[in-house]
Amino acid sequence: AALVLVVVAVVARSPVPVTLDVQVASRPPASVESAAYFVVAEALTNVARHAGATRAWVTLARVQDRLLVEVRDDGRGGAAEAGGTGLAGLRDRVTAQGGWMHVISPAGGPTTLTVELPCGS
Repeated sequence: AALVLVVVAVVARSPVPVTLDVQVASRPPASVESAAYFVVAEALTNVARHAGATRAWVTLARVQDRLLVEVRDDGRGGAAEAGGTGLAGLRDRVTAQGGWMHVISPAGGPTTLTVELPCGS
């Protein structure tokens, strides 16, 4: 439940309206919760600063031994790790947890950031 509470707090502070969908029945390890929180917070900061978006969507889902985190927006796209948007730091944090990150952000939008974090057995 702690993950849900901290993510709800991040979503509530977002200047861009966010729809939150959480499907996490069992609590992931603290290190995974921390990484997921950081991903959502940084991604929503990027949406507010760079995307020109009017809406964003955050999905958290626990699928077996993985936590999936997706942040989408309806903004202009063109997000790149080389652009100093914090995406490179996010990737470092995700890979340190043994996870992976994928960004789809064509020019003109939208942008979708997908992260998968292992939760152990």
